[in-house]
Amino acid sequence: MPDLKLAKLPDRTPVKITVTVGPDLNRNLQAYAELYRETYGAAESVADLIPYILEGFLESDRRFAKARKEGAVGERPAPPRVARPGRTRRGDSPSSSSTAS
Repeated sequence: MPDLKLAKLPDRTPVKITVTVGPDLNRNLQAYAELYRETYGAAESVADLIPYILEGFLESDRRFAKARKEGAVGERPAPPRVARPGRTRRGDSPSSSSTAS
């Protein structure tokens, strides 16, 4: 069967996470929700805004984006690399392998 132009949609099952925030952060989130209402004329709860605030934060973190692009972090951990006897990984020199004396 040929591939479609549109790839298979990602998992969109919501995941509920419960967090506890301090009083200062709570006040700031409430103030943000109020500014949002004043700006857009629509009231949104803090709970509805938080996922978008977090998403924006993660998207703006350049180091995180670079690590994800390089495969250093992600949804699935990379399988551990197993060194085979007599072989070296790229960048390893034969003299860097440890031997018992």
